[in-house]
Amino acid sequence: MKGREKPCVLVIAEQNNGEIHKISYELLKKGKELAEKKRTDLNCLLIGPEGIRAEELNYRGAQKVYYLKDSIFNDLDEYTYKSNAVAFIKENNPEIILIGATNFGRSLAPRIAAALETGLTADCTELEIDEEGRLIQIRPAFSDHLFAHIKTVTNPQIATVRYKEFNEAERNMENPVNIVDILPCIGSSWKSSTDEVIPLKELNITEAEVIVAGGRGIRRKEDLSVLGELAEVLNGKVGVSRALVDAGMADSFLQVGYSGNRVKPKVYIACGISGAPQHLAGMKESEIIIAINSDPSAPIFEVADYGYVGDLYEVIPKLTERWRKDGAV
Repeated sequence: MKGREKPCVLVIAEQNNGEIHKISYELLKKGKELAEKKRTDLNCLLIGPEGIRAEELNYRGAQKVYYLKDSIFNDLDEYTYKSNAVAFIKENNPEIILIGATNFGRSLAPRIAAALETGLTADCTELEIDEEGRLIQIRPAFSDHLFAHIKTVTNPQIATVRYKEFNEAERNMENPVNIVDILPCIGSSWKSSTDEVIPLKELNITEAEVIVAGGRGIRRKEDLSVLGELAEVLNGKVGVSRALVDAGMADSFLQVGYSGNRVKPKVYIACGISGAPQHLAGMKESEIIIAINSDPSAPIFEVADYGYVGDLYEVIPKLTERWRKDGAV
């Protein structure tokens, strides 16, 4: 990694098990807009093991892809990734850095920002360039009631962007392939070990086409199995509102909402969820919203395409039985 590039917009691509995460393509689309306004380059840093199809990032708009490859990146270890990313950034001088607000990105980005002694704006929903050429980072505040416009006064300017906030950059195979292979420059001083590897698809609800989500209407942690049975019949995933996470009844990676995951499934079944703005922020763009709630005045009915006033403990098992018998549509 010799020499310093001119200041650019840099997307740090995310991969898992050798597959590039779709949020990387979303970041490239927005990154291209920013780079064009600043009349600078759009480059990409890909950290991972060998064998990743890095040219896909060129096809999606990256002018140059730095592929930092080694077997040490087989595991998504934030400390190792951070150390190498920071060394790369210091040597290559990007002005703007975009990182996906995934579970891994949300853990990696603040470590990079702290090491570089610069600012970070998390979970952005829009990005703009002002008249001075500085990055304006826009994110919801106060449960989506306000939008904060934030400008970092130090360089590099780092922002994480929510998944599915932007469309993916179009794939153009006529784009020139420009990949610079580089070796890891530094190992992590932290020692970590892997106790268990859980496939990402088992944890990730953002790609699910059907989500059965529970809220305060769920009385006990064990009762989430009622939703799980329906989700299984529909080949979907279980989601929860923040209330269940705060109560210790569900893991945070299942949370839908402003401080959780943003989802856009074909069908979202809200069970015992009142419809607070915090939750609606994460699921209101679902294609079809079905609400089941015992309170007829629950705000969730205002955004639902279909609603049923009733006890989820009575309704959900009947739906499960019906769809298991007749088959889900």
